[in-house]
Amino acid sequence: MSLANGRHYLAIPGPSVMPDRVLQAMHRPAPNIYTGELVDMVHGLVPDLKAVARTGHHVAMYIANGHGAWEAALTNTLSRGDKILVLGTGRFCLGWGEFAAAMGVDCQVIDFGQQSDVDLARVAEVLKADADHDIKAVMAVQVDTSTSVKNDIRGLRDVLDTVGHPALLFSDNIACLACDEFHMDDWGVDLMVTGSQKGLMTPPGMGFVFFNDKADRARAEANLVTPYWDWRPRVEVTEFYRYFNGTAPTHHLYGLRTALDMIAEEGLENVWARHRTLAKAVWAAIDVWGQAGPVRANIVEEDKRSCAVTTVNFGPGNGQRLRDWMTAEAGVTLGIPLGGVEGPGGDPADFLRIGHMGHVNTHMVLGVLGSLQAGMAALQIPHGPTGLEAAMKVIAEA
Repeated sequence: MSLANGRHYLAIPGPSVMPDRVLQAMHRPAPNIYTGELVDMVHGLVPDLKAVARTGHHVAMYIANGHGAWEAALTNTLSRGDKILVLGTGRFCLGWGEFAAAMGVDCQVIDFGQQSDVDLARVAEVLKADADHDIKAVMAVQVDTSTSVKNDIRGLRDVLDTVGHPALLFSDNIACLACDEFHMDDWGVDLMVTGSQKGLMTPPGMGFVFFNDKADRARAEANLVTPYWDWRPRVEVTEFYRYFNGTAPTHHLYGLRTALDMIAEEGLENVWARHRTLAKAVWAAIDVWGQAGPVRANIVEEDKRSCAVTTVNFGPGNGQRLRDWMTAEAGVTLGIPLGGVEGPGGDPADFLRIGHMGHVNTHMVLGVLGSLQAGMAALQIPHGPTGLEAAMKVIAEA
């Protein structure tokens, strides 16, 4: 007998839960890709995507996952031999830098480890030492999905401005756009990448590069530009076909249209507030569980935690045991550890990742937390017994 029978819940940090409205919008015959409804609809996507990124500049859409958006960003702004500064706070910015290095870019890497955000003072020192301004771009993630750390992107812009360094500021928002607060223009971000499958609540398969005029001027000098990744035809559209340099991802577009409508109906500020409250409920439970056991959030300081994903250490081997129990007995799938996150004994089996991004609400999050607490009891993992009550209190007070 298993209690997992019923509707399974995917609580990983992306792909996130697909809203029924999005799935229903996609469930249709192949449309006309030359004229009519689809063409008109895609023109309307552009301002709504910009509204979510809080930018008045440009967005290029690609048939690609987030890694494709990484490559598009690099090819349009850099040349072989250019130098960039890669700020590692987990797996994903380091991965973006690895893409750049494979393309012939000189990457200066600062790895801040698995439990820390970017140290702005250290970045300032590196930029001050670059008197000849050889560094062409500073690359960071706002949220690293592996560690769940949230970096201060606005603070990075302040560092660049204070030092007087002209480097472009790149931000990877794949994990957190429409989950954690972000203001591309007000924060001085020159280029931002994201994907469709997390806060945008659409199946994986679309990548987006948002960029300002400064980044586009770099495109004029970049020698890595290739025909497919070139963003200019995608923003200087003379015919619908050029949006995607080929056949459009038709059904993804219908889903994305509906997802953007849902964000607009709720209001972006309310979307951020919902994510913040639900994240605080997760953190409250973890804090109480840890009072009588080995459970702890990977990121200690609350203001440096993402509202989209939380990486948790459950103690020696317990992350893997809990993931297995949650799947078999509770019908919940949680995220595996990624990119070198390690426990005290160097064992990634201590960790799991809880996704709370996109189409999530109170009963979904409390259901995951209640199932986790039941799992710890069943597996005899020491924990404070009132974690769920602490989460409920956060919800009630909100």
